[in-house]
Amino acid sequence: MNLKIKYLYALCISFMFTAQSGFSQSKNLPKLKVSKNQYYFVTEDGKPFFWLGDTGWLTFGKLDREGVNKYFQDRKAKGFNVVQIMVLHNINAVNVYGDAALVNEDISKPITTPGNNFNNAAEYDYWDHVDYVLDVAQKNGIYVGMVPVWGTNISSKNSKVSKEQVIKYAQFLANRYKNRTNVIWMNGGDTHGNEFKDIWNGIGSTLKTNNPNQLVTFHPFGRTDSSDDYHTATWLDFNMFQSGHRRYDQDTLPGSFKEDNYKFVQRDLTLKPIKPTLDGEPSYEGIPHGLHDTLQPLWKASDVRRYGYWSVFAGAAGYTYGHNAVMQMFRKGDKPAYGNKVFWYDAIKAPGAGQMVYLKKLMLEFPYFERVPDQSLIANQGEKYDYLVATKGKNYALIYTYTGRKIAINMGKIAGDKVTATWYNPSNGQKTKIGIVANKGVQEFQPTGKKEDGNDWVLILTSNK
Repeated sequence: MNLKIKYLYALCISFMFTAQSGFSQSKNLPKLKVSKNQYYFVTEDGKPFFWLGDTGWLTFGKLDREGVNKYFQDRKAKGFNVVQIMVLHNINAVNVYGDAALVNEDISKPITTPGNNFNNAAEYDYWDHVDYVLDVAQKNGIYVGMVPVWGTNISSKNSKVSKEQVIKYAQFLANRYKNRTNVIWMNGGDTHGNEFKDIWNGIGSTLKTNNPNQLVTFHPFGRTDSSDDYHTATWLDFNMFQSGHRRYDQDTLPGSFKEDNYKFVQRDLTLKPIKPTLDGEPSYEGIPHGLHDTLQPLWKASDVRRYGYWSVFAGAAGYTYGHNAVMQMFRKGDKPAYGNKVFWYDAIKAPGAGQMVYLKKLMLEFPYFERVPDQSLIANQGEKYDYLVATKGKNYALIYTYTGRKIAINMGKIAGDKVTATWYNPSNGQKTKIGIVANKGVQEFQPTGKKEDGNDWVLILTSNK
């Protein structure tokens, strides 16, 4: 518990500062719900909520209080409003302070202590630290996508976790966090949805029945989707897919969408009932192509931008970014996974993380709930990295190119005799006006720079008033 003692001095200094500056306890964040058109998220006060997530999977276990504050303050500054975290990475989970989560690795028996006093080790437990993280997230305007138990704990051949145990555990979670407005439940956890369905249905239905105002989804295995197995489940509020970390040539799965993550969105939006959908785990920045061969190239900022714009313009309700070092909260002395060599507190500054906010800002700049995907705008659609994707509202259209190739547009799809054309740079959010063009026939637009992967641009068309 020495880390707690070390933190007290910093805590006292922080308290003195906030007291002097008139700091008051942060209020609950607005509840989230599905929009009336069922495609997007909205806050209880009617405002659009564009999900911009980060994968901080091991936050509860590996970050101390100082680290928690540093991480969430950084993510707030970069525009993130959701962080996805495992509640239990393993059933033998122990946090940075040495507090175990469960009695004898029995998921139905969380270890809780009287009180919540950080100054007294006997009164501060694993779940109190989870509470602290949720408080810090709330203070920074961030919702937490909580995975109750990571899928390998259920799917392992040595697993002794039963349906009865997980239901008791889910009831514990539901009761403890019933008054939290910044909690989103992510059932599953990198696992095949068609396996152990009794357990996943048990967790999902228990959480949803007890807390109907908290959103629930399922985080599936790579190249799969929650809609594959749970789309009609009454506990599933929205779909989540994991487009995964492989390149086109590394994916030999029959029928796979490969890197074309927009295809998950296109398929999900044809299903009934309509539910929002999003990519909850694309390729992480700084992780090897295909994950396991550390000699492979690393996915870059331009790659995470591509996954974001492809899926959102196809109709997704948001997007989750990830970084190799941050998702594992890599610290000095840790055994690295997937060839990582960067500490998490350095990796939060990675270029891709800072660029995600430009996607969010662009989506919120235009009338939000009228936005629909529309590939009929594009006269030269292309495939693989040359694929162009389009979305529009009544008076605007947005078209994304990853490679800087020429864009040919079938005009007349938005209002007005003329439209203003503008380039938007996804790497820095800067706009460059092209000019006013006739809103008829086929118009061609050529981005600056040579045609190459990562020379990505958004063409913005707006109706002249």
